[in-house]
Amino acid sequence: MSIRRSWISRRTVAAFAVALLTLFVPAESLAAPSDHLSQLQRDADALRDDGVTGVSVRLEAPHEVLTARSGVGDLSTGRPVAADGYVRIGSATKTFVAVVLLQLVGEGRLSLDDTVDTWLPGLVRGHGNDGHRVTLRQLLQHTSGLPDYIGGVVPELSAAGYRTNRWTTYTSRQRVALAMKHQPSFAPGAGWEYSNTNYVLLGAVIKAVTGHSWEYEVGARILRPLRLTRTLTPGNWPLLPGPHARNYQQFEPGGAMTDTTIAYLPFDADADGSMISTTTDTNRFFTALVQGRLLAPAQLVEMQRTVEVPADRGFPPGTHDGLGLFWTPLSCGGGYWGHSGDGFGYLVWPATTPDGRTTVTVSLHSRPGDASSATRQNQDVLALVDRALCSARRSPTSL
Repeated sequence: MSIRRSWISRRTVAAFAVALLTLFVPAESLAAPSDHLSQLQRDADALRDDGVTGVSVRLEAPHEVLTARSGVGDLSTGRPVAADGYVRIGSATKTFVAVVLLQLVGEGRLSLDDTVDTWLPGLVRGHGNDGHRVTLRQLLQHTSGLPDYIGGVVPELSAAGYRTNRWTTYTSRQRVALAMKHQPSFAPGAGWEYSNTNYVLLGAVIKAVTGHSWEYEVGARILRPLRLTRTLTPGNWPLLPGPHARNYQQFEPGGAMTDTTIAYLPFDADADGSMISTTTDTNRFFTALVQGRLLAPAQLVEMQRTVEVPADRGFPPGTHDGLGLFWTPLSCGGGYWGHSGDGFGYLVWPATTPDGRTTVTVSLHSRPGDASSATRQNQDVLALVDRALCSARRSPTSL
């Protein structure tokens, strides 16, 4: 999800993101005589050297699939990061939910101009929040102004708080009710502010329209057609299936790394960020999406109609937000589509070129507790993705 993070955090785990573990463990990678692989491995190792306990990367381009791993998958045993292991994808879940909603638009079952109250009467009320004034498009694009519920489910940002509260479950209505205790950030449509509440509501809208949960619809409309057999919608099930690397969160600068592999159910269990996947499945999903295999042309155009993300929101410079999909510029020109996800101890960063010919997903298995380490790691991720996509564009083997 995101706790209002330093651009790469779960917008709710935002204010805090993240740890320098100076680990010098041998890197793991697939042996292959490829300059691209060498650079990919160096970039994965740079993340390890900047304190990430474990890193896995998968790059897919025409005629080339490269993977790199670095660090360890378990601090206790030193075992390597699992090859294509299961990972929490956090807010990347939002893109799956957006696809379902836009499919329903294409089927004529709802409109992006419908208000929240059209489908969820009376749910968005109080302290200046009004579901009569907020549209589904505004929920999708974070222009609703609705407050984020996340602060209400993280009463104590510490290792003890994580352990005490990680089993607590909430319904979608309870999450929305927590958000409604606060005033909106701005009038609907008058600004941009990332809020997990928006997608909790969209999950509830899907249920109101179809009679099925958003998880059921994601499975029927996306996972099964694309054969994403290792992508899961676990709900309140808190464990990661194997194989997987363990996740670690540093809750304070210089503090110990806390094993956070078990989900933090207060924000790891709804339509805003609960899904589990692999780098292979995540690449396959984003590739299929931008290549038009999930949405009709009119709906894909709507999804990719963007607004600029304000510079002070912690996102990479030049980021634009579509409907459940972000656009990030590349140093070699153009940009890429994707949607990151993070939470306690993990971060995933998928990115795909506009034609879907080159896609990369980076997965980190720890987050630090100080801003300077977080900044370095975030810059490392951006640099890795930028080099991977730009190099693939320049490579004759990728043409």
